[in-house]
Amino acid sequence: MRIAVPNKGRLHEPTVELLERAGLHIKNGADRKLYADTVDPEVSLLFARAADIPEYVDDGAAEVGITGLDQVHESDSDLSELLDLEYGQCRLVLAAPEDGEITEPGHLEGKKVATEFPRITEQYFRAEGVECEIVEVTGATELTPHVEMADAIVDITSTGTTLKVNRLAVIDEVLSSSVRLFAREETVSNPKVEQLVTALESVLAADDKRYLMMNIEHEKLEAVKDVIPGLGGPTVMDVAGGDQVAVHVVVDQQQVFEVINDLKAVGATGILVTEIERLVE
Repeated sequence: MRIAVPNKGRLHEPTVELLERAGLHIKNGADRKLYADTVDPEVSLLFARAADIPEYVDDGAAEVGITGLDQVHESDSDLSELLDLEYGQCRLVLAAPEDGEITEPGHLEGKKVATEFPRITEQYFRAEGVECEIVEVTGATELTPHVEMADAIVDITSTGTTLKVNRLAVIDEVLSSSVRLFAREETVSNPKVEQLVTALESVLAADDKRYLMMNIEHEKLEAVKDVIPGLGGPTVMDVAGGDQVAVHVVVDQQQVFEVINDLKAVGATGILVTEIERLVE
């Protein structure tokens, strides 16, 4: 199985890191290569531009690909989404000059809109029932309204800072995007693809969880159970040579601060908190 992954840019490092955490350790590094082997002899990586990955998967050069939802929509590839990998969040928005006359999509009837995403933009305005001229650009989209190349833009934004710096206001959200795992329909049921999905899901499931271990006197066990908001209930084991039990449980990261104080209050001792690398639910 070959996985197409971004070769550079803001998506490269988090993608490589995610695969490493899932157990697909890359041999000889991932820099400046077109291909790389992993510790699994049946899995290799193909490094490509994020925008080209849908086409590589669609054409069969790779069985699965990791790239942004926006790139798949723009390519118009017929791919199946397997998993939202929950990073690379951004929005594709319609924006126009601040304090201008364009404040809604309908105001762009007969006007020009610049974008690096002509297919998505065309689909958006078709759905809005607006006829406008789409001007395809390859960069610096936010400058086009100020040099009279366009009346508005459709562009990617994460924080909105670039739009504000260029005195542009968001009129509408065209698409909400994040990095996803995609495959061709005929490869979805491939056992190796299913194994990859399970591995990635286990890493994502562990991201906001922590593993708690503690000791407690047996007669106070019920009090501990009342405190712990665990995943499927705690695991309880006898401690040799005493009347205590060891309690192990998985909790949400944001609950750890309060839970530890509550556990100490009911008599828990030796409380240990550790990160979880993977969690298969």
